[in-house]
Amino acid sequence: MTIPKRYLVTSALPYANGLKHVGHLAGAYIPADIYVRYLRAQKRDVVFVCGSDEHGTAIPIQAKKEGTTPQAIIDKYHEAMKQDFEDLNISFDIYHRTSSPLHHETAQEFFTYLNDRGELEIKETEQYFDVEANSFLADRFIKGTCPNCGSDRAYGDQCENCGRTLSPDELINPVSTLSGKTPIKKKTSHWFLPLGKHEAFLREWILESHKDDWRPTVVGQCRSWIDGGLQSRAVTRDLDWGIQVPLPDANGKVLYVWFDAPIGYISATKQWAIDNKQRIAGGEDGWKPYWYDQDTQLVHFVGKDNIVFHCIIFPVMLKLHGNIIPANVPANEFLNLEGDKMSTSRNWKLEMRDYINDFVKPENGGGQCVDMLRYYLTQIAPETKDSEFTWRGFQDAVNSELVSIFGNFVNRTFVLMHKLCKGKVPPIHNDLLDDIDKQLVIDIASSKDRIEGMLEQCKFRDALFEVIDLARKGNQYMQKREPWIVAKKIDTDPNAQKSIDNTLHLCLQLTANLAVLVNPFLPNTARKMLGMMKVVEKMLDWENAGKIKLLSVGYSLREPQLLFRKIEDEEMKEQVEKLKAGLVKSESEQSKPAAATTNPSNTKMETTAKPVIQFDDFAKIDLKVATILAAEKVEKADKLLKLTVDLGTEQRTIVSGIAMHFQPADIIGKQVVVVANLAPRKMRGIESNGMILLAEDSSGKLHFINPETVIGSGAGVS
Repeated sequence: MTIPKRYLVTSALPYANGLKHVGHLAGAYIPADIYVRYLRAQKRDVVFVCGSDEHGTAIPIQAKKEGTTPQAIIDKYHEAMKQDFEDLNISFDIYHRTSSPLHHETAQEFFTYLNDRGELEIKETEQYFDVEANSFLADRFIKGTCPNCGSDRAYGDQCENCGRTLSPDELINPVSTLSGKTPIKKKTSHWFLPLGKHEAFLREWILESHKDDWRPTVVGQCRSWIDGGLQSRAVTRDLDWGIQVPLPDANGKVLYVWFDAPIGYISATKQWAIDNKQRIAGGEDGWKPYWYDQDTQLVHFVGKDNIVFHCIIFPVMLKLHGNIIPANVPANEFLNLEGDKMSTSRNWKLEMRDYINDFVKPENGGGQCVDMLRYYLTQIAPETKDSEFTWRGFQDAVNSELVSIFGNFVNRTFVLMHKLCKGKVPPIHNDLLDDIDKQLVIDIASSKDRIEGMLEQCKFRDALFEVIDLARKGNQYMQKREPWIVAKKIDTDPNAQKSIDNTLHLCLQLTANLAVLVNPFLPNTARKMLGMMKVVEKMLDWENAGKIKLLSVGYSLREPQLLFRKIEDEEMKEQVEKLKAGLVKSESEQSKPAAATTNPSNTKMETTAKPVIQFDDFAKIDLKVATILAAEKVEKADKLLKLTVDLGTEQRTIVSGIAMHFQPADIIGKQVVVVANLAPRKMRGIESNGMILLAEDSSGKLHFINPETVIGSGAGVS
């Protein structure tokens, strides 16, 4: 693998029109932070930039809602988002803002450069105009009836009810949100970026050069756009809020937000260089190699709704401007919440600030609660398909994996070291090392290699699994050795203490390795472990991973501290009720008819009204008939069965909450219907790859849905 001279890593600029939720965190910010922390541990030259996106129609719309000015809105939410990212340990080198004079200057220079070289074209178009407000209307300032679902909550860009993407011309009975009057069509001229001219470049660069090393969903979406025919895209618009087009005949037009926002990565890098000019090569011009040197690797972390901008539009802009183009755009899919799509308008969301206020406080563990969220969001990261946040899943991930596997191993190691080795790192007795000991040493080295390879490929979910699995192997090793049992033989067995020494020496070296390996994912945890081991932060350098001589023999270590706390059922119940209450409040405010609302307080399957979906939503589900080959109860989980099912083309493991309804021996050989394209989810340390469909009859009894039985009740899932 050829290592580039430097890296520039970006996370999508969040709109400064409101607080952001954990779906945003999982999509563009935690993955980027993991990658950057890994690169830093590798001692590579990396700059991590982000900032608030402060232009576009979303800002004046929010200002209108809050009865204030656009400037007040961006000032308020810029600071709020910046603080949230800091509280959740997102380690930007700079968090900038697109309202800064430096960004305005940079974006205007970019536009001028392209325009002067004939890379832009001027077109006359018709656009909705509010005569009373004397203003052209951006898409979001036009409201009407949705042609798809008939809702009167449709805007010129999207229907708030069914979610369909729209154009203003599709709306039935459009009205201006500024005056409430019906707008007219009026001619206006704008500058456009002719994307069609660059189709050959995009085909070769994305569909050929990166078809194997970029995520399939990214390449697939790009292919769809390119094959569908690339159209010219307006880079200016008629709006009062934004960066003025730097031409005398621009008539007050501003740069379209999609054009100016990604240039924010460049202006942020410029500001970083200004802020650090005393310590970087090139001083204030030290930003240039990160955008012009071909030995720089540019990586954009975004959500799937930003793929087209970062893979097609912005790369064309960069190429025309003489900049480097992205080496990778590891875009994530969407994160749903408790069985439904996250929605700010419906108040069905978990904001970062809510989590911080409820969990990230000293009495709750502070930093460890930050790492617990980082862990769960990485574990369920929507890297290849949409995934789901549930409070029960969060509790299970923390209690069953962080507490019971990772934290348990570290705690047992330190407790036994203090009890059986006088609180010091014991010596290693090579003459007594056997195959079990040697296998643990091999596991430590091989885990490091696997984790490194996955991090290089941005497979963060798989890499984190390997870290936890190494801790699991440590628990298994200790269980085989049973030093607490061996300690009872010290008076009769001359090798008993040596056996204890070897066991705890290797467990302590494994603990040190876990600190190095977990650091990109859970930085607070890694530093807490450093404190227990009384070592400096330099030990977290990646070059130390895989080694078994990180802690010196005879070195005194501190008393153990619990790395994680258990999450109690009452906390999860409170969060679910809070979420439901927010939805009820939102629906009440929007005066939706009761029959069309979801009843969040009723959990019975036959009476719960689910949100209306479109056929396209249903068509995404891949249903397959499978045969149950094996079934067994999951240890310490009364409701769970671990199933092995045969889909005809492959066998899979599925964990299903049906143990209270079926005996394992009774269901072997049964044919069932499986949701085959559900995102993997870990339960009790077991990765479940699918979901079994069931139905509940009037008595509450569950039945498998299979080719031989038709159940008349509503279908449910296990």
